[in-house]
Amino acid sequence: MCSRPDCYIKTYRMFSNDNNIETIAQLAEVVKHYVGLQTEYVKLDVVEKVVRLLTVGTMAILLSVLLLLALIYLSFAAAYALQPYTGMVGAFCIVAMVYVVLLLLCVIFRKRWIERPLVKFLASLLMS
Repeated sequence: MCSRPDCYIKTYRMFSNDNNIETIAQLAEVVKHYVGLQTEYVKLDVVEKVVRLLTVGTMAILLSVLLLLALIYLSFAAAYALQPYTGMVGAFCIVAMVYVVLLLLCVIFRKRWIERPLVKFLASLLMS
């Protein structure tokens, strides 16, 4: 260590020259630019995931409606096919009981059939 006053002046000049100040200013600009780019990336990533989620939701709704319409017509066809054997009321009751059994199965196995696949899908969509 130097105890003379001129040593302190030399040390002060070494750490405060214009080159160091410019380097620090450039570093600050680079960091600011990097933060801006990261912010834009996060925004674009969120927009992409929201669009993918909305697209999947829209497709699921559309396919569900079409499947429901087909199921209604198939149910009437099954009831009219059973009519000669059980009568009109019996045929419609049989078709209704099939739907009640399907509903009970969906309630019993909801975690395995609905929740787990949905969680896996959403996790893969949002974590990618």
